[in-house]
Amino acid sequence: MRAFARPKVVVSKCMEFAACRYNGDKITEAIVAKLADYVEFIPVCPEVEIGLGTPREIIRLVSEGETNQLIQPKTKKNLTHVMTEFADDFIDGLTYIDGFLLKSRSPSCGVTDAKIYAKSDNSPVLRKGSGTFTTRILAAYPAKPLEDEGRLRNFIIREHYFTHLFMVTDFRIVKQSLKIKELVNFHAENKYLFMACNQVKMREMGRVIANQAALPMEEVFSTYEEGLNELFATPVKLTDHINVCLHVFGYFSNYLTTAEKLHFDHLLGQYRKKKIPLSSVLCVLRSWCYRFENEYLLKQTYFEPYPEELIAISDSGKGRALS
Repeated sequence: MRAFARPKVVVSKCMEFAACRYNGDKITEAIVAKLADYVEFIPVCPEVEIGLGTPREIIRLVSEGETNQLIQPKTKKNLTHVMTEFADDFIDGLTYIDGFLLKSRSPSCGVTDAKIYAKSDNSPVLRKGSGTFTTRILAAYPAKPLEDEGRLRNFIIREHYFTHLFMVTDFRIVKQSLKIKELVNFHAENKYLFMACNQVKMREMGRVIANQAALPMEEVFSTYEEGLNELFATPVKLTDHINVCLHVFGYFSNYLTTAEKLHFDHLLGQYRKKKIPLSSVLCVLRSWCYRFENEYLLKQTYFEPYPEELIAISDSGKGRALS
């Protein structure tokens, strides 16, 4: 069992923390509740923070040229400036942060699916995009793990988010040390995880650690972090995970029965069809690591990239699209 540091995560306060939804509700959200034991949450409701109260009249994103305006139709108030100002002050007040989990469809907190209207009253939806608060978050933290609760109902997206979140947290602690030995160990223990993400980038990061130009440690760690951000910029392809799983399988294939090999092939097929999560495949591989006492593989974070208590899957994998 790995020991995990607690990520620091900004979360929309209406999910599990307070009855501050526009209609006065508090949303029961299982993913937030499950994460609570493993992360340090910073709850925030931007709409309440700018003085809108609970319950409150609805607000909308309205398209205006190249920008979106945050409008309250009933009062005709334009809240764009005050929301942007609050967001920037909020960001400035963060000492450090590892990730964000925000409310879907919200005109303030929506990540990709906030409705943007042609006009504030009785007009069609032109497109969807980020809420006003989230837009400022994305500008300040373009590489941090950031999702909404709707997309996290898809286990492929959820696994990537959890993996990215706990990876960012681990690296933050390693970076604080500025010790090359810590960075070497970090890179070695994440070899197979990074291999699944991008083998070319993984090798580039290895050369950064080698530091043949004798750069200052601060520069080495910063350059390495840039590579780490690129690794996790997009979810890993299923085919890349399958290739890594087959690579690990090669350690044991000569010692397994025909039935075990067929079962593993069946699991890979189910994963390829998105019928089971990656964790189901990794569980079997990890059991063989223990069975054949492969200490090298047992040190790999690939087999437990986040706390195993978060693995429980209750969806089909066919949730919100990977967009």
